[in-house]
Amino acid sequence: MARHRQTTGRGASSSASGLVRPHRPRLSEPDELAHFAGGEDPQEVAAAASRLAHALVAGGRAEEDPEVVERLVGLVRELGVETLAELWADAPPVSLAGALWRLYALQEATARDGERWAAWYRAGHAAYASRVVAGAVEPPGPAELRRLTDTILTGAYRSEIDVAFERAAAYARVVALGQVEHAEGSEAAAPDRAAALTRRAARLVSTADALEAAGRAFRDGSLD
Repeated sequence: MARHRQTTGRGASSSASGLVRPHRPRLSEPDELAHFAGGEDPQEVAAAASRLAHALVAGGRAEEDPEVVERLVGLVRELGVETLAELWADAPPVSLAGALWRLYALQEATARDGERWAAWYRAGHAAYASRVVAGAVEPPGPAELRRLTDTILTGAYRSEIDVAFERAAAYARVVALGQVEHAEGSEAAAPDRAAALTRRAARLVSTADALEAAGRAFRDGSLD
């Protein structure tokens, strides 16, 4: 099975090299990475952000210290979702940087609003055939879903990254289906809220589509 070549050497000589080392990622202080994210040249920032994504994944997979992977999984908690958004939110959806951003965004949204995400997941769980792929326990609560998103991210740095993308996509689809169920249930009493929730579900489905496409691209060696 074809695998994408991780560009570690090129990243080590780039502006991203001050942020990570290919074989032992050094997670920068939040203000350092935030300064990098807010660079003036969008093309340069985009290229460096892509190199950073590849270097983080390559370094995490080469690293034997579980504490390093734990820090990578907790990156959004350490640096803040806004910093990662500046780096990766505008990356092409079917790219390593874009897919990593979606993994961290799902992790952050689940942690920030766990009760509602758990309710949406429960609502969509029984109706979605791919729930086994997502891998959550039944019945899931906020803590279980936080562990699930952490496990998915750990898989991106420890095992098969395409499987991590597919598990995250399955999770997003379950939650999106639950949002639609909740929207339909509240449409008569709160049509505006139902419409907003339906739009959120559509965005989550788009997230799932992008993650699945990234997984396919990784397998055929075309993931940038």
